[in-house]
Amino acid sequence: MNFIVVFLGAGIGGAARHGVNLIGMKMTDMYGHPIATLLVNVAGSFLMGVAGYYFSNDVARGAPFDTSMRLFLTTGVLGGFTTFSSFSLDLAGFIESGKIGFGVAYAIASVLLSLIALLLGLATARAALN
Repeated sequence: MNFIVVFLGAGIGGAARHGVNLIGMKMTDMYGHPIATLLVNVAGSFLMGVAGYYFSNDVARGAPFDTSMRLFLTTGVLGGFTTFSSFSLDLAGFIESGKIGFGVAYAIASVLLSLIALLLGLATARAALN
């Protein structure tokens, strides 16, 4: 059941992401620059912070939300909107738990390894398709 909940949320988040991309292209003369991606990452990270705090404290407050609602909103909607928000929440967890060095290493490794993987993927596709 949780896979279906995440699937539905991700569809909503992905559609919202597409909408922000379209609006971003219309509202700015910066076509070709990732202004919409920046907006999505910042907004998604803000919303993940709100959700992360709320869901981490909902049991203590006796809130009615269960695991399915948390998965729908965080992994589903916000994950479909931007995975950067999940990265930001993970990184904040390291920082808040005092694991600053590990957090910095995680951030650097995430960015560099993801970029290297993307460049390798581009090179592989070029070689295979040319």
